[in-house]
Amino acid sequence: MHLFVCMGQHEPVSCGISSGGVTFRNFIVEHRDSIWKYNRYIYAFLCIVVGIMLNYMPMMTVCRKEKFFGLAVLTCCCVLAVLICSGARKPEKRAFIEENVSFAAAQTERMLDALGEPIGRNFPRRTSDDGRMQTVGMNEWTSGFFPGSLWYLYELTGDEVWRRNAEKWTAALEPVKTNKGTHDIGFMMYCSFGNAQRLAPDPSYVDILIESANSLTTRYNENVRAIKSWNGGHGWDGTSWRFPVIIDNMMNLELLCYASKVTGDPKYRDMAISHANTTLRNHLRSDFSTFHVVNYDENTGAVLDRQTSQGLSDNSTWSRGQAWAVYGYTMMYRETGNPAYLDAAKKMADWFIAHLPEDMVPYWDFNLGMEGYIPGKDSYAAKTDGTIVSRDASAAAVVCSALFELADLAKRTSYRRVAIKMLESLSSPSYRAGFGENGNFIIMHATGSVPHNREIDVALVYADYYYLEALARYKRFLNEK
Repeated sequence: MHLFVCMGQHEPVSCGISSGGVTFRNFIVEHRDSIWKYNRYIYAFLCIVVGIMLNYMPMMTVCRKEKFFGLAVLTCCCVLAVLICSGARKPEKRAFIEENVSFAAAQTERMLDALGEPIGRNFPRRTSDDGRMQTVGMNEWTSGFFPGSLWYLYELTGDEVWRRNAEKWTAALEPVKTNKGTHDIGFMMYCSFGNAQRLAPDPSYVDILIESANSLTTRYNENVRAIKSWNGGHGWDGTSWRFPVIIDNMMNLELLCYASKVTGDPKYRDMAISHANTTLRNHLRSDFSTFHVVNYDENTGAVLDRQTSQGLSDNSTWSRGQAWAVYGYTMMYRETGNPAYLDAAKKMADWFIAHLPEDMVPYWDFNLGMEGYIPGKDSYAAKTDGTIVSRDASAAAVVCSALFELADLAKRTSYRRVAIKMLESLSSPSYRAGFGENGNFIIMHATGSVPHNREIDVALVYADYYYLEALARYKRFLNEK
């Protein structure tokens, strides 16, 4: 048997194994990533050996009239070895992305088959207690995530089938553009039509997004200098809310920034900046954890209450709320260049990372089981005495995606390393569903709202959306690198 190992720039290019005239070319092609991985380490070892040999050859002794010449040669060889090893996992990283994209595509094909054609009231949202897919109408806040996921599958695969499906499901949301009753129109329309315009530009998409932004501006209050989230509501202690603003609302500001870019009218961006500044002042604690809800006096702009709706207690940190904040301020720094937003994004991300469990996926609230965090009397968390300790994979997916962008904006590679670890955890059997299971959603173990006794340890469509976005951002990074 003869083994020929040939070195190419990125992978073995002309290798073959022959025995008795039989060539195992197919074997080499099939396993080229593994072969290249180990060849890289061999090449790195040889570089060091060559450096040592050159350093002690007689000719180098002569050259040592230059004081550190031999040491410099050895150092250069070692550096070369490190550079070679640094690329060793690149094929593995690409294989990781491709495997997860292939699974997501296959799983989503099953979901499309189960859904049929879009009829305006069959947008996937979650799984039921028995694991079946549950759908909602177009005016629910989650309606834009499934069309957005289809657009990400188009971006990740390049397959026109996904584009056609994405266009179909996105078009079904057009009537939402005039919905003035929700701040979540940013989620609903920018995740769908925003991705549509980015990947398959069409003038009609721009018009729809501008009208959606106009609908969102009707909720802006100049006294508060923020966008109203809910039309009323109350805390778990019975406190009535007059002008509630939730941390989630940061996510809807990208729609306004986009509208200013395409219209040239600064009013949309100005509202987004005002809202971000108001939130920066009033939602963040001194340690850069966050309150979920701030209730304002709509006439004076004064803060009346800082409470929670979906967290454990008013003074706790709801994990997805912290995730929305990290993502929202990362996005606002990208859109404005305001260093205060970058500073906030980094500090909130650092807080989030520092409080993660070993597998990088947070519990639904960061203060579970700690003294001094008491749920309001009407909260389901109070009725269960803090015994619900489910994870929220959706919070991990949101931050995972945000960290890929924050790593670039902050020029901090450690954020990317954390994002990759989170993505690997979400892709593991602990969180990625089995094929044909989990109501054909991709990610398991998300939590909507324990205090409301809703969507506890289920699949949630926005966990899938931000997971796919994270995969797309990771793939873009590798391509650019």
